[in-house]
Amino acid sequence: MTWLITAMVGIYLLYLWLSGGGMRQQAAKVTRFPAALIFSHPMLALSALACWIVHLVTGSRVMAWVAFAVLATSALLGFTMFTRWLGAGRHAKGAEKRFPLIAVVLHGLAGVTTFVLVLLAAAVAIG
Repeated sequence: MTWLITAMVGIYLLYLWLSGGGMRQQAAKVTRFPAALIFSHPMLALSALACWIVHLVTGSRVMAWVAFAVLATSALLGFTMFTRWLGAGRHAKGAEKRFPLIAVVLHGLAGVTTFVLVLLAAAVAIG
C-alpha cells in the first residue's frame, strides 16, 4: 500500500514538473532537476517493484534483496532531488517551484516507509 501511495504522489509531482516546462528548461538550466535524475528515480522504483513481485511469486530471497538494492538506489536519487528542492528549487524559476510542500512530504514519508518495510521483509526472508 505504501508503494502505491508513493507512486501516485510521485506521478502527480512528475506531472507538475512536466506541465511546468521542466523538459524545456533543461537547455536553459533553469531547473535544478536534470531529466536523467527525474526519469531514473521512478524507473528504478518500478524496477524494484517488479523485482519485489517476482520475490512474492517465487519466494526467491535473492530477488527480495535485489528489490531492496534497486529501491535503495532509487531512494538515493529521490533524496538528491529533495535536497536540491530544499536548497533553492522551491523558490527558483524552475518547474519544481510548483511542487506543493504537502505532496513532497507525503511522497518522501511514504517512500521512506516503503524502504523500511522492504528492508524488514527482505531480512525476514533470510530466516
